[in-house]
Amino acid sequence: MATTRGSGLLMVWADVPADKEAEFNRWYNEEHLAERLAIPGFLSGARYEAVKGGPKHLAVYELESAAVMESPAYKKVQANPTPWTQRSGPQAIATTFIRNIYTMIHPRELSTAAASSGPAPALQIGRMDVPSAVDAEWNQWYSTIYVPNYEKVPGVIRGRRYRAVVGTPTYMTFYEFEHPKVSESTAWNAQRDAVPVSTTMRNHMKHAPGSPGVYVKTFELKEGRR
Repeated sequence: MATTRGSGLLMVWADVPADKEAEFNRWYNEEHLAERLAIPGFLSGARYEAVKGGPKHLAVYELESAAVMESPAYKKVQANPTPWTQRSGPQAIATTFIRNIYTMIHPRELSTAAASSGPAPALQIGRMDVPSAVDAEWNQWYSTIYVPNYEKVPGVIRGRRYRAVVGTPTYMTFYEFEHPKVSESTAWNAQRDAVPVSTTMRNHMKHAPGSPGVYVKTFELKEGRR
């Protein structure tokens, strides 16, 4: 099976004016996603819209590694935006524009199934910082207790954690869901304080505005269109 995920992510969030949204979506779906996925090291991509939190629009690009974003192939495309990109891209029209590059910190390696799976129907994305004094303890808890406990919840496909190499805040948690209501379930809520340390560790987190956000998939470029 084709590899669709590596150790890196490019995540692009945007809010755009209502009167420009239709053209923005058309640009993304008809030109931009395919342009990016033609670059070596871009493994797969999909677009999502927020049903909770924000910003509203999210593009997720799975990368072989974060180093892809420094490759000559990517730099060439980035330096030569198309006329449509110049008119309708988020850098031109967005009222909120966040572009972060991440490297995976949990799990250490993806399973064969995870590395070849497609974009999930829904995501929950948490973006946060934590005080440096508790950073090591907090990361240990998050990766060994908090994410694994949530992965037991029905409807959770898997959880991954990332550190930003470009952008802020420092950490991102990336849950893949079968449907967008997973984190409203009794089973999900039961895991929030399933162990006493979770209450203490969770209180150290400072979330970015709009985080955690729940997103549903709106567009996926099929292999034949790339």
